[in-house]
Amino acid sequence: MKAHIYSLEGKEKGEIQLARPFSRPVRTDLIRRAVLAERSEKRQAYGTDPLAGKRTSAHYHGMRHLRYTMMNREMARMKRIHGNVGFLARTARFVPQATKGRKAHPPKAEKVWKEKINKKEWLGALYSAIAASSDKDIAEARGHVVHNAKHFPIIVDDRLEELEKASDVRKALDSLGLGKELERVKPKKQKAGRGKMRGRRASQKKGPVIIVAEDKGIIKAARNIAGVEATTLANLSVEMLAPGTHPGRIAVWTKSAAEALAKTAK
Repeated sequence: MKAHIYSLEGKEKGEIQLARPFSRPVRTDLIRRAVLAERSEKRQAYGTDPLAGKRTSAHYHGMRHLRYTMMNREMARMKRIHGNVGFLARTARFVPQATKGRKAHPPKAEKVWKEKINKKEWLGALYSAIAASSDKDIAEARGHVVHNAKHFPIIVDDRLEELEKASDVRKALDSLGLGKELERVKPKKQKAGRGKMRGRRASQKKGPVIIVAEDKGIIKAARNIAGVEATTLANLSVEMLAPGTHPGRIAVWTKSAAEALAKTAK
């Protein structure tokens, strides 16, 4: 399977033999499992203070034949504060059903959130996501505007790696027929609910992902374009190619990155 190589101006410069992952069958079940496993690694552990609700002088008054015992009296036998305001007025503490008591089953900080996935299974998901990103029909079904795009997969000259300005990257993507796609992902949508108070104020659509063999300034240049993401082949993840577990995100490859994939995926 061969593909065209384009210059930054959108003109054909030759052909390249594609690696085997570009022709792999699309396994949505593997992709979903791999994306969820990658997301679980980013999950931050949380939990309560182990002594929360237990810092109290309350104790059990259940001994027989003592002055302040709870035996043979109509009251719950739970830990209570030993006060001087009378027996019936003493307040319960420590137990979950008491005011200011501990939680019955609080979240534990030692809980492991990471989901395990086999290495071969993850590689299969990555190759499957690469194959989906090279299919124009799957990209259109995902919502991308690709009717003006060049032949899929989109492979560009290595000069793309050397771009250091966002305007130059935008111009190069526009020459490849992705101008309408950049307009689609440009607007932001304000979320509803508490997320606006926690650093998640707006939602942003996903646009093209640029995959290079070596970063010579392109990653920082593409950072300021809405919806566009750039990464090296070594740092490529399944979630980048299938955000939200949905495969088919547009991928723009440099010639060196496509050649490096062919060497590593034999």
